[in-house]
Amino acid sequence: MGSLLGSSVAQFALVWWLTKLTGSATVLATATVAAMAPGIVLGPIAGAYVDRWSRRRAMMAADGVGALAALWLAYLFWSGGMRIWHVYIAMLARSLASSFHWPAMQASTSLMIPKEHLTRVAGLNQMMHSLMDILSPPLGALLIGLLPLHGIMMIDVGTALMAIAPLFFVYIPQPAGQARLSEEAHQKPSIWTDVVAGLRYVRKWRGVQLLIAMAMILNFLLTPGGSLLPLLVTNHFHGQAIQLASLNSAWGIGGVLGGLSLSAWGGFRKRIYTSMMGLSMMGVGFIIIGVAPATAFWLAVVGNFLAGFMNPITNGPILAVIQTAVAPEMQGRVFTLMSSLCMAMSPLSLIVAGPLADRIGVQPWFVAGGAFCVLIGIGAFFVPDVANLEEKYGECQVVHL
Repeated sequence: MGSLLGSSVAQFALVWWLTKLTGSATVLATATVAAMAPGIVLGPIAGAYVDRWSRRRAMMAADGVGALAALWLAYLFWSGGMRIWHVYIAMLARSLASSFHWPAMQASTSLMIPKEHLTRVAGLNQMMHSLMDILSPPLGALLIGLLPLHGIMMIDVGTALMAIAPLFFVYIPQPAGQARLSEEAHQKPSIWTDVVAGLRYVRKWRGVQLLIAMAMILNFLLTPGGSLLPLLVTNHFHGQAIQLASLNSAWGIGGVLGGLSLSAWGGFRKRIYTSMMGLSMMGVGFIIIGVAPATAFWLAVVGNFLAGFMNPITNGPILAVIQTAVAPEMQGRVFTLMSSLCMAMSPLSLIVAGPLADRIGVQPWFVAGGAFCVLIGIGAFFVPDVANLEEKYGECQVVHL
């Protein structure tokens, strides 16, 4: 958690520095692309390496790269040699490290936690990310006023090292099938062999294909929400920064409470049912935001709280489903394939949503996105390949190339 908070605060400080220095939307957009590009382009390759390597060492190396990037930035800020392009390079490096760290952590969790508790653990993880959404902006703003930027970067270095230290002493088991994959890797040293094996694994399993397709559609529909909220506040509710902060806080607080609730409850016996119920209710939250009258800002706050509450209840069980249903030696590739495809939807959806919202307004986007969430969430109950995904996992544990 400390490493996550340090990285979030450092990210906030870097974005603020770019904003104050340039005031350019193009610069901020370029930084966003730099932070996303490695995950989109290299994700499946990173997943293949994660499935081939020691996952403990992969996480240590990824945290190490993040620490080195932060240390480099600290030196540049301290020496006065900091330039805009340095931020782009650092964000590329951090994103590349995250492309290895996240799938290694998720794939390791399934080998260390009993399957019946995976949903609860996912709920705790979702809660921590929501807590970071609440804590990192005000903490980042506070530290910017108290410390020079190189001091904030050194905090990121320290928290990354704190994350690495326990991994020296924690045993993380490797999947039983990895020995076979390693032997095949010696016979066919190209990493593309493993990448193709991961694609074939997903292609032969319709349930996972549909799950990934659903995640892509939802990412396309929901990504613009955060970008359009400022316009909703100013153009529709005629509000100020405090109203925007209230909406963002409602989402974050809802996410923390939703993650805690999922961790305590554990969800339905069929995890996918929990996720689809959460998705439907999250859609209701977005619809409430979209239909809230200009005189009822409080209703939009309620809708965003509901959507935030249901976000971990939607995402947590899906991660647990993948951890349960996908063969351990394939999880790195499946996680990164899903992540890459979903991340690729973000810039595409923003390209579409911006001009469309300028033409028809912001509210219809929230209503349409929420309605699709409800339809997909309810419809998945009637798709056997999705509804019975966990019961069918044994059929796809062995991959024949």
